[in-house]
Amino acid sequence: MLLAEFSPIALIATTPTGAKILQVLCQNQAATLWVAESLRKNTVEENIHASFYTGYLKNHIANLWQTHCAFVFCLATGAVVRLIAPLLQHKSTDPAVVVVDETGRFVISLCSGHQGGADQLARLIALQLNATPILTGASTGLGLPAVDMLGVPFGWRRGEGDWTGVSAAVVRGEIVQVFQEAGSTLWQNYLPPKHPFDFGESATPQAKIWITFKLSHSQTRHGASLHISPSSTLPLPEVHWHPRVLWVGVGCERGTSRDLIAAAIQQVFAANNLAESAIAGIATIDIKADEVGLMELCQERHWPLKTFSSEILRTVSVPNPSQVVEQEVGTPSVGEAAALCAAKSKTLLVPKQIFKSKTSANNENLSPSFTGAVTVAVAQAEKEYIGRTGKILLVGTGPGHLEQMTPAAQMAVSSADAVIGYSLYIDLISPLLQPGQIVESLPITQERQRAQRAIELANWGLSVAVISSGDCGIYGMGGLVLEELQSLGWDGKTPSIQIFPGISALQAAASRVGTPLMHDFCAISLSDLLTPWEVIEKRLEAAAAADFVTALYNPRSQTRTQQLIIARDIFLKYRQPSTPVAVVRSAYRQDEQITLTTLDKLLDTTVDMLTTVLIGNSHTRTYANWMITPRGYLGFSG
Repeated sequence: MLLAEFSPIALIATTPTGAKILQVLCQNQAATLWVAESLRKNTVEENIHASFYTGYLKNHIANLWQTHCAFVFCLATGAVVRLIAPLLQHKSTDPAVVVVDETGRFVISLCSGHQGGADQLARLIALQLNATPILTGASTGLGLPAVDMLGVPFGWRRGEGDWTGVSAAVVRGEIVQVFQEAGSTLWQNYLPPKHPFDFGESATPQAKIWITFKLSHSQTRHGASLHISPSSTLPLPEVHWHPRVLWVGVGCERGTSRDLIAAAIQQVFAANNLAESAIAGIATIDIKADEVGLMELCQERHWPLKTFSSEILRTVSVPNPSQVVEQEVGTPSVGEAAALCAAKSKTLLVPKQIFKSKTSANNENLSPSFTGAVTVAVAQAEKEYIGRTGKILLVGTGPGHLEQMTPAAQMAVSSADAVIGYSLYIDLISPLLQPGQIVESLPITQERQRAQRAIELANWGLSVAVISSGDCGIYGMGGLVLEELQSLGWDGKTPSIQIFPGISALQAAASRVGTPLMHDFCAISLSDLLTPWEVIEKRLEAAAAADFVTALYNPRSQTRTQQLIIARDIFLKYRQPSTPVAVVRSAYRQDEQITLTTLDKLLDTTVDMLTTVLIGNSHTRTYANWMITPRGYLGFSG
């Protein structure tokens, strides 16, 4: 599912071995495995599901090139270069191209690493194949987000500029001055310590990045910047990112043409030095939701169309109310009021401008073929429109060692725009984190704040990985996030939810001491922060009396020391003092501690919040330092 953003993907194998390697990726419906017709027999015998091509491979690739977002070859890199060379046009439009070697040990990002997503795709495939990703971009080695990818998570649009020149300055470690007057500044918080970006007034920058809703800040000639470096006579390279913060309020006559609306917006933006790339969407009154010209323009430009009722619009204070408009639609303002409502602002960036199809002083440049009349106003939102449906990835990281974490869970962390979790758990999975990711760690007592923050970012449009140790659905963040969503009236779809299970603490602890969970078992947390102690005590009594093997979570903290004593005493009422007990702290981590003891000696062992206690049932035994609970195949004697 995590590869869906690259869909459709063409997987190309030229040998049976290559087909077998790439078959793993076919579990994702976004990918199709292609092999030569001559390999049909081998493929069928190996039970590999594939599609077959005839003729020359270069012709087949050419046929797929325009319709696929990504290509993954299991083929020699040189051969791939020769195959795709005639097809390459520009890094902003070419599909991602990734190469996997014949042993499945290396995954190479070959073309369109940044804008096409080949770097990210190579990382994800490497995680799935347990291979090493080969990324040769200089910014990756420096731990920096690529200049031409900086605003992608936030839905920013690339504007004019010398992208190659600014990128080169970054990788050389030269001072790159950043002027940001719009959009999220979250990206600034997660840069490596020795990054080259300067957010002040540097006297000697070698390049500039503008993050703005305006057009070029410098004089331009044929699109080339004319900022001059003080140490050179050459122009200073600069680029523009445009966060989508501008909401265009539109009021129009019924039947106003799409061309007139588009031309009016273009004139307003040009006259006010505003970038059309910074448009978040169109806002209007609800009775215009079916206006053909508006609908056509929004569909063509991929703009959302927000509508508001006259009851809402009439409550908005605007600089240019109209009694005529109020008599027509029940509110003194449509364009200005709708822009302010959509932007959640109280002030307009541009007050309403009126454009009509007939000649007037304000529309002398409009084509006489345009029909209708339109009013345009612009307001700036504090937060940009991302343009994607956000998603929350609920990830169980297992015991803490990456080898015990599923490939799917690793892919979820690596691909997310933001990662949220307890600081210890974030540290344990730090090798999976990528340059440019938002990484937020909150203290162990702020689980609800973590859930709320994840929902906030996902509702904005980001993909957010919420980290839990063990399994996210067993005393983890999964349940809390879903509860918070339910309290907010979540529709079950937006944001979307994906759950990635992990090895739970009781499973990890059990695997270190034998097979204590071979028969019926249960888990009980001794923490009374969220559950009354009376309820916990009742459950302990029931588990002990029913002879369940029992896993105790959160057995003791610095301030909560009596609960484990009480639990031990309850179990002694129903079980022999010699009942085997395993005490496992930090399973599979560097500071792992394992103790096999008995129920009567449980309190002699050091126990804390990182410990899981496993209490055997009446048939559990220890043998050669292993803990065994019989399933019953050989009876229960002994």
